Amino acid sequence: MAKKFIEKAAEAPARMLERAVLDTEKLAGKMGGRKTLAAAKNYWHILGPGLTTGASDDDGSGIATYSQTGARYGYGLLWLAAFTFPLMAIVQEMCARIGLVTGQGLAANIKKHFPRWVLLTATMLLFTANTFNIGADIGAMAEAVRLFRPEWSFGLIAIGMTALILGLQIFTPYKNYAKYLKWLALVLLSYIFSTLLIDGLDWMAIGRAAIVPSLANIDRDQIILICAILGTTISPYLFFWQTSQEVEEEIASGETSIASRRNGLQPEQIKDMRVDVWSGMFLSNLVMFFIITATAATLNATGITNIETAAQAAEALRPLAGDYSYALFAIGIIGVCLLGIPVLAGSASYAISESFGWRQGLSYKLKQAYAFYGVIILSVLIGLGLNFVGLDPIKALIYSAVANGLVAPVVLALIVILSANKKIMGERVNHPITTWLGWITTAIMVTAGVATIWSFF
Repeated sequence: MAKKFIEKAAEAPARMLERAVLDTEKLAGKMGGRKTLAAAKNYWHILGPGLTTGASDDDGSGIATYSQTGARYGYGLLWLAAFTFPLMAIVQEMCARIGLVTGQGLAANIKKHFPRWVLLTATMLLFTANTFNIGADIGAMAEAVRLFRPEWSFGLIAIGMTALILGLQIFTPYKNYAKYLKWLALVLLSYIFSTLLIDGLDWMAIGRAAIVPSLANIDRDQIILICAILGTTISPYLFFWQTSQEVEEEIASGETSIASRRNGLQPEQIKDMRVDVWSGMFLSNLVMFFIITATAATLNATGITNIETAAQAAEALRPLAGDYSYALFAIGIIGVCLLGIPVLAGSASYAISESFGWRQGLSYKLKQAYAFYGVIILSVLIGLGLNFVGLDPIKALIYSAVANGLVAPVVLALIVILSANKKIMGERVNHPITTWLGWITTAIMVTAGVATIWSFF
């Protein structure tokens, strides 16, 4: 009974949105917009793992980081949204190609071609970072709910939302679950709308700050924020999730063996993957742009320069940007945490399960992959528990940033090596420019990782 209820709960939002699309199609057909609508439907059909991966990047910790950036430095670091977009997209495209070509997740490929200790070290650091991040996201989500219902208990909200997330991820069939995540990604639009509702935005100043890098009067705190933005944008959990989700999509389409997935790969699939990945990363960075803009135009402009949580950012926006902007911002926090927590837990589970050769994948039922789902449950429950042991959410994000700073450059280097190896990738090997940009991204993340760890210790 509980399982059926959870499945229906997961399908309901998708059914409502699909019905709205059908209604829109009928209306557009009457108005002569059939070709445009057909192109839009085809584009939506192409979107999948890239969209959900990009959207999950803007989780509670990301929102808090971007909000603090805008509040502290105004439009000064807005250029980072455009700067990180191509770097993020290139890395995620390499991950997606590895999954499509090899028919295996990132951890399985690392295990096959590199020393086992490298994989195990990276995997344990990934699990640690993700668990702290999950804890911060659960806390952010519960606090966001309390913005609407302050009389509700933080603990009960956190436990209830955690149960909902685990229930959906474990008991919902993959096809339905992937659809649910895809539609949930659209909640990111709330940040765009909440910003556009702010009166008096200086678009000339915003446009200039978005294009022209500014590092005037750089200090330790600014370096930390830049490193935090790089760390939350180009993050290891996205690498593992993207690769594994490409494999899951192939399995869902009927390609059940590694050989058939690899041999059946068509040029159209690579093209569609690129559209999906670059669209998802564009949405992710566009939302970063609008969150920094919103907090810069309101909080920084009125002297509020210290924001520690995503919920605090929403609350501070209310008297400055209005009730509608506040509500949309808070709804966005809840939605992205519902999306981000499963991705964080799932990516760690894919990595650990592939490292130890366990059966893994959301296409399996609980009884078929106990260990895989067990890691997901353990990670989420530890994250939940961190909210009840007095761990400060900012400290949780600091620990997560340190772990990511250690593992991100290593995993990035492995990704570039794998995707540039013709013996592994065949004709789908990196273009030389892609490899070159991959190494530049790795060097940037090495610098950011060293700077982050140095600044904390």
